[in-house]
Amino acid sequence: MRHPSLITLLTDFGSQDAYVGIVKGVIAGINPSARIIDICHEIPPQDVFRGAYLLYTSYKYFPKGTIHTAVVDPGVGGKRDIVCVKIRDYFFLVPNNGILSFILQEELPEEIVRITNTTYFLQKSSRTFHGRDIFAPIAAYISCGVKPQQLGTHIQQLNKLDIPEPIRTKMGHIIGQIISIDRFGNLITNITKKHVRDLKTAEKYLKVTIGKRKITGLSTTYVDVETGKPLILFGSTGFLEVSVNQGNAQEYFKAGRGNKIAANPYK
Repeated sequence: MRHPSLITLLTDFGSQDAYVGIVKGVIAGINPSARIIDICHEIPPQDVFRGAYLLYTSYKYFPKGTIHTAVVDPGVGGKRDIVCVKIRDYFFLVPNNGILSFILQEELPEEIVRITNTTYFLQKSSRTFHGRDIFAPIAAYISCGVKPQQLGTHIQQLNKLDIPEPIRTKMGHIIGQIISIDRFGNLITNITKKHVRDLKTAEKYLKVTIGKRKITGLSTTYVDVETGKPLILFGSTGFLEVSVNQGNAQEYFKAGRGNKIAANPYK
């Protein structure tokens, strides 16, 4: 594989401060030819679960060799490790705090390196801005051809988040929960097509209960129902969504992440 030169950034740094710009400046100072793509910087502060979900739903759409740098790091300066992980065709530069959990449900790491070689850090490193002082320079050096094994020592395990799995009852009903809410207010659940075995039947008979409200029938697009009406469909990420055509399902159902939903795929 040729030296990777594309670096993505996913952080909770926001856009009102200079943090993201500084990280990019450090990368450019080491490898001016590196390409940098922002995945997202508006993750709620310290929300590792949200970061893990967004990283999972985006990483595979980038070219082989991409260096995915994800800094949602509430343990910055503490005992948590920073790791470089090779998974299939990608490098991941992340805190070892579970941010790869969704990906690890589908992929096995080929290599995990705990980063300890300070040669590749900025000379004067702070304990509160590792995005600038460790993640940025390491990403840049990898893009220049530095191998993961040069960065530290190999380890075998990664920390994982507790990602809820849908439960199937004896009656065949599926109990899931909301795991993410996008900026449009769509309620994204942990239910996938593999949990709804008969999609043909689901198109007509699938019933989803959220709170005291029920929605019947699986839609394929948001405009399958009238404006302002709720619907359920499998969204672009492959998860079942509860949505409102040209509306906000979060407000409509007064729901939040972690709320349970019940799906009945039968008549």
